[in-house]
Amino acid sequence: MNVALWVVAALLALAFLAAGAMKLAQPKEKLAASGMGWTEDFSSGAVKGIGALEVLGALGLILPAVTGIAPVLTPLAALGLALVMAGAAITHARRKETQMIAINAVLLILAAVVAWGRFGPYAF
Repeated sequence: MNVALWVVAALLALAFLAAGAMKLAQPKEKLAASGMGWTEDFSSGAVKGIGALEVLGALGLILPAVTGIAPVLTPLAALGLALVMAGAAITHARRKETQMIAINAVLLILAAVVAWGRFGPYAF
């Protein structure tokens, strides 16, 4: 189970690092034009803030556990990313973007599994 948690955490980290970096690197208008219509409902600073949370969460899934420095941050990062996905699902539900809710739900469940495993039976 420990290996499975590492694999899930690594996949989540890659997904959130890519998504967060994209939100940080591109202007809000370009994100909206590329299919992220939800950005129209948020300020540019809020979109950058969401991107920063995703990047920090991705780093928090891996670095504390690998370095052994404050490994309790790993399940906290997973919990934080689950909360970000809950907010994303709510935003997409309000915009009636049902396909995106499914993606948010999968990422939320995977992050919750990592949080559960690292807080509980497979803690560092």
